[in-house]
Amino acid sequence: MRAPLDDPVMRGFTEALDAVNRLADASPGFVARDRAGHRVLTDDAGPVIVNVSLWADYAALHDFVYRSAHAGYLRRRSRWFLPTEQPSTALWWVRGDEPPGVADAVRRLQHLRRYGPTPRAFSLRRRFGPDGRPAGRGR
Repeated sequence: MRAPLDDPVMRGFTEALDAVNRLADASPGFVARDRAGHRVLTDDAGPVIVNVSLWADYAALHDFVYRSAHAGYLRRRSRWFLPTEQPSTALWWVRGDEPPGVADAVRRLQHLRRYGPTPRAFSLRRRFGPDGRPAGRGR
């Protein structure tokens, strides 16, 4: 983050949170999000925001992230966020409809950064199916 959430620098981001969450709620394939919605954690690089959401499948997530109004905010992310270590998003399959917690999400991202994409944690570009087999690069 370029500044704390209550700083004017972050206003465009914070003002969009409710609208983006409503958009996700109404999107096909959206299942749930972490009850807190988002959390600010501090790592070696400073404050980072963590969002944990659960989607029925990758296609639904892809459509929301890149083909809805969310994409406009994504294109403007450099206004609110400094470049971060990549990958910055970890995906994995879960059973049930309860989203995992933030601690699990952080562990999965650390796993992905350390070992690369595996069935335990994978990236937007190199995914695995629920059966643990590599998934195609297409949507």
